[in-house]
Amino acid sequence: MALTELPERVAGNQVDLDVRVAPAVHVSCPTALRQIHNRDTALTVWRRSLSDDVDAELAGLVLGEVDDILFASETGALETALPGAMEQAGYPGLPALTADIAMLARQHAAVTGDAKIRIRLEVVETDACRKFHSDYVTLRTITTYLGEGTQWIEVKARDMAGLSGEPEIRQLGVGDVGMFKGRLWQEAPTILHRSPPIGDTDAQRLVLVIDPAPDEDERAIRLEEKCA
Repeated sequence: MALTELPERVAGNQVDLDVRVAPAVHVSCPTALRQIHNRDTALTVWRRSLSDDVDAELAGLVLGEVDDILFASETGALETALPGAMEQAGYPGLPALTADIAMLARQHAAVTGDAKIRIRLEVVETDACRKFHSDYVTLRTITTYLGEGTQWIEVKARDMAGLSGEPEIRQLGVGDVGMFKGRLWQEAPTILHRSPPIGDTDAQRLVLVIDPAPDEDERAIRLEEKCA
């Protein structure tokens, strides 16, 4: 399926749309994230609450005792690759969190059609990515498990309104899932995002970022794109 196409049905199920505020779309189920295929849509947001099991696991997690995770995997190998990567990074056994990450990775792969994806799970404590931007990837999926969520703005709406002041900043909540089109899909972005500024606080964030695994000739560019 071409990335510019909008499927009327995905995997035999009707894709339901809850609220459309172009270029951002808010949906109520993970399969509807695929509305990102709409030519005019640059962001799909799945508003959700984390499960009680995930919340319980996160409540006992000490962020200072785990390392960041960055690895690429075939989606079919996630059941073994993901637990191994988390164990190596110092995470205790967190089956509910692991299952949630794997589910989001599969949703991402279903949208892009890529069999191989790259997963980054990191603790954020700085303002390294506080500028609004669009990433040099086709599609980026972001969710925040702990701390403040990713912030985003609508570029087109701001420009059309002729506003000279600050744009309206919107923010994903904890557990919300955002699929952001990157510059390799949408050359002129209509949605920009950034990490929320937390450098002057003691705040920490646990953030998951999922990208298509880069080809060798794209690797240098994509590895520089670490903002969420």
